[in-house]
Amino acid sequence: MKPRIQSFYLLLPLLLIISSCGNSDQKKAGAAASQVQSYPVFTIATQATDLETDYPATLEGIQNVDIRPKVDGFIEKIYVDEGATVKKGQLLFSINAPQYEQLVRTASASISSAEADVNSAQLQVNKTKPLVEKDIISKYDLDAAQLTLQSRKAALAQAKAELVNARVNLGYTRITSPVDGVIGSIPFKTGSLVSSSNASPLTTVSNISRVYAYFSMNEKQLLEFTRHYKGANLEAKLKNIPAVSLVLADGTSYAGNGKIESINGLINTSTGSVSLRATFSNPATLLRSGASASVRIPQHLENIILIPQKVTTDLQGKKFVYVLDGKGNVKNTEVQVMELTKGNFYVVTKGLKAGDKVVLEGFQSLKDGVQIKAEEKSTDSVYSEINK
Repeated sequence: MKPRIQSFYLLLPLLLIISSCGNSDQKKAGAAASQVQSYPVFTIATQATDLETDYPATLEGIQNVDIRPKVDGFIEKIYVDEGATVKKGQLLFSINAPQYEQLVRTASASISSAEADVNSAQLQVNKTKPLVEKDIISKYDLDAAQLTLQSRKAALAQAKAELVNARVNLGYTRITSPVDGVIGSIPFKTGSLVSSSNASPLTTVSNISRVYAYFSMNEKQLLEFTRHYKGANLEAKLKNIPAVSLVLADGTSYAGNGKIESINGLINTSTGSVSLRATFSNPATLLRSGASASVRIPQHLENIILIPQKVTTDLQGKKFVYVLDGKGNVKNTEVQVMELTKGNFYVVTKGLKAGDKVVLEGFQSLKDGVQIKAEEKSTDSVYSEINK
């Protein structure tokens, strides 16, 4: 055999092995390429939005006045019904207490008697005075007569005071409303014996021309809330808080807006919360004392990042999202969000920036550093829910 042919046969197996290895590497590369999966991603964009937070509240009229009797007696007549609207000075109850009428008559009689005594003492002074001037009797008799007159005048003044007091007590038998308002429940009926020592009032008159909505925030919510508004002190911050709305028990919104006017200066150590008060005008008296509602507080934010809640995963109390880098690899990135949400969206405070690409869904099997094929989703479609 010739040397060249022999060399060819010796190299042939080696060429076959090299060819086989090259084909294997190509197959592995093709298989690896086929394993890169597609995932929907969207691009982060900053935007302005309004957040709303609802806080359970209890409503109270600006005045809730307990109506109590000041004298003892039987309820003679009830002039109003529960739920009635009354004016200041309107008659509510009359109490049958004849002893006070008798005291008025007795005081009137005492005045008549005291006036007669004063007139008699005055006559004695008038009679004695010329006799003293003529030295018929001593000046001592005139002084005595004048002292008697002063005593009789004092007795008359006391009798008049007793009449005034008796008439005041008699006036207490007719109970009127001290304010404009709405009548509450009336636990006593005609004929009931009442006194000033009764535990329950005759009724309560609520002035609901305006109502207070009392609600609470925890310490963290209060800090976020007050930091958001400008002002050197709490009073200045209160002026910059926008109008708030009221959500009634049936889920409907009250027609008029209100204003937060006060924040309690003390945090309740047992609950860790602080009480706030919003005031609402109530011209149609739709709002009633004791009713429940929710105070809805708006908060306008500029240049903030919103992400759907579904793009996050929770791990040991922290939230993470998968962010796509420039090489097509994903990185599991921690984000910090506000406690307050915008529907099904989180407000991101740290961890993301405008232009970042975030995996939208299907990331449960992803791991840090895995390469993916990005399917770009329109940013508008992602945020369509909150842009309606």
